[in-house]
Amino acid sequence: MSETNVSFDFDQVIDRTKSNSAKWDKKVLEKRFGDPDLLPFWVADMDFKAPEPIIEKLVQTAEYGIYGYSILPPSFFESVLSWFKRRYEWDIDEKWLSQTPGVIPALDVAVNAFCNSGDKVIVQNPVYYPFYRVIENNGCRILLNPLKLSNNHYTMDFEDLEKKVKDPRAKMIILCNPHNPIGRVWTEEELKQLGEICIQNKILVVSDDVHCDLILPGYKYTNFAILNDEFTQNSVICTSTSKTFNLAGLKISNIVIINQKLRQTFKNTQANFGVGGPNLFAVAAMETAYSHQTCENWLDALLEYLKGNLNFLRNYIKEKIPKIKLIEPEGTYLVWLDCRELKLEPNELEKFMREDAKLALDEGYIFGQGGEGFERINIACPRSILKLALNNITTAIRKM
Repeated sequence: MSETNVSFDFDQVIDRTKSNSAKWDKKVLEKRFGDPDLLPFWVADMDFKAPEPIIEKLVQTAEYGIYGYSILPPSFFESVLSWFKRRYEWDIDEKWLSQTPGVIPALDVAVNAFCNSGDKVIVQNPVYYPFYRVIENNGCRILLNPLKLSNNHYTMDFEDLEKKVKDPRAKMIILCNPHNPIGRVWTEEELKQLGEICIQNKILVVSDDVHCDLILPGYKYTNFAILNDEFTQNSVICTSTSKTFNLAGLKISNIVIINQKLRQTFKNTQANFGVGGPNLFAVAAMETAYSHQTCENWLDALLEYLKGNLNFLRNYIKEKIPKIKLIEPEGTYLVWLDCRELKLEPNELEKFMREDAKLALDEGYIFGQGGEGFERINIACPRSILKLALNNITTAIRKM
């Protein structure tokens, strides 16, 4: 691990303000947050360059100069299958895969494919806010199964879930594993209990596993689909390189559906939506990410750097901002901060972070019920930038 850390400079500060970055663009910050000069820690992309082999492959692809219709080569599937076998002992058949421009488009397709208008889709709030939009935009209704928070640790509320699945209009649950924004990496026991409840009540499990490669030391990602045969046949697993290697702008995800009937329904709906295959740059990037050893080394080094950022954040707030509590993450590079001891209403907390601390964060309340009084911060940035953000919060609190 130490050898890989020497090779990758995650401390390098890169100016993204003129790169049409949704995260850093001043016009976007002005429109969304009301101030173009805020330090952005909101949207989930990293401030690190992608691994060099991916950059080189994209340059090589561009230099070829012909960008006609392309196919998915055998080497693409080989790279995907090898990655999940190597890292997670998951044997995937290439025919189980569907490519979409991202996980959220895949969820759009899934809700449309497997639910009728007026059906209900379960989510475990507070949760990634686009889930709500996906459900309602497809004419369905949100059914909340709130997570339980005790001693700064979130757990699933299975007693409540048992009640919610009895609703005759409940058809699907969108699982988030690892969970965004709280950072839980669900255990095998938790997933089995959820899966049994869903099997008994004919609830399809659609799992957003986009952060599955970003597991912090001491924790283990468990793939819901491989726990038993019944779960295998009752699941849709959404994966991507977008978060892992900072490739979100290339728009490619792999959706794994083992059940043939579910898979064909998904593909038919995808075709009706006009959601076609990925472009050749996305294919080249994903294949390189999954097949090149340097990319895997880069990921291992990234996880070490994120661990360092988390340690820095934890120690800083304990020493200088004790009124803010860290919800200890187990995965992702997104950290859920409990700011309730500041005793600010949600709109006051939002105003405080923007106007006083000069930060663009994702406000807790946008993640739904249970998010009030919290903030989500993206720590996938050079440590010097993270330190600047924390200094801003410290200064602002002293002035309160």
